[in-house]
Amino acid sequence: MAVTDVQQSVLLTPDQLTPAELAARFGMSRAGARPPFRVYLRDLWGRRHFIASYTRASNAAMYSNSFLGQVWQVLTPLLNAAVYFFIFGYLLKTKRSIPNYIGFLTIGIFVFTYMQNSIIHGSRSVTNNLNIIRALHFPRASLPLGTTAIALQQLLASMLAMLPIVLLTGEPVRWSWLLLGPIFFLESLCALGVALVVARIGAAIPDTSQFLPFLLRTWLYLSGIFYSITVFTRGKPEWVRVVLELNPGALYPELVRHALLVDPGSKLTPHVWAAAVGWAVFAVVVGMVFFWKGEERYGRG
Repeated sequence: MAVTDVQQSVLLTPDQLTPAELAARFGMSRAGARPPFRVYLRDLWGRRHFIASYTRASNAAMYSNSFLGQVWQVLTPLLNAAVYFFIFGYLLKTKRSIPNYIGFLTIGIFVFTYMQNSIIHGSRSVTNNLNIIRALHFPRASLPLGTTAIALQQLLASMLAMLPIVLLTGEPVRWSWLLLGPIFFLESLCALGVALVVARIGAAIPDTSQFLPFLLRTWLYLSGIFYSITVFTRGKPEWVRVVLELNPGALYPELVRHALLVDPGSKLTPHVWAAAVGWAVFAVVVGMVFFWKGEERYGRG
């Protein structure tokens, strides 16, 4: 009767086996090896308490050296909104055809800032935590997931300023405000997906975090944050308006505007919700798979 390779390896003593055969006999795996995707997701869920603790600690430490502390989470988008109102609304007159321009602009700035912060912090999530990566074993996707959670906490804090501004500009409380939950959930998935992609790129190319602000600023100007895309694209080919409206940087702020404002200055087309769901699912799936494939290389070298 023929002896199989497995049976033969069992008959050999440990000093006669190759490292691979020895590992197979005793059920060992290579240190730092990338687990199967399903196992990786399960391990990531198992580290949810670590992610929550990391998020709280990082968010508290972010403003620990400033006098106003976490108040800057609200002040920063407010100051940005004031500057953009002066430049675009007052000087460039982009507020024309928008009934509640202050509410329109404030919502756009706050919601886009959430996406922007998620991406910027995500690009540094691996390079800023090399000591943790080299000392502890955990799914590295915990880090961009944590930075996205930090940005979400900052968005929720900034809502304390955004919602009163909306009310003070004459908007009533409506049932449509309940749509904020699903909208922010979809935007969070999209933001996480992009953060995972830039986290892997940033781990390989540290200069990514220096280049991203320029790219994000261009994205900001193309996303209808300071102006109505409907007004801006009049007289232009229809595909220009469609591309700008389906851009996720414009899509999620526009959904929030329609939830909070009685007349946001444009009509919400039926395909917008489908696009919002599509971007969220596409981004988080592609981002998670892309990041997972680079798991073995984070923190090495």
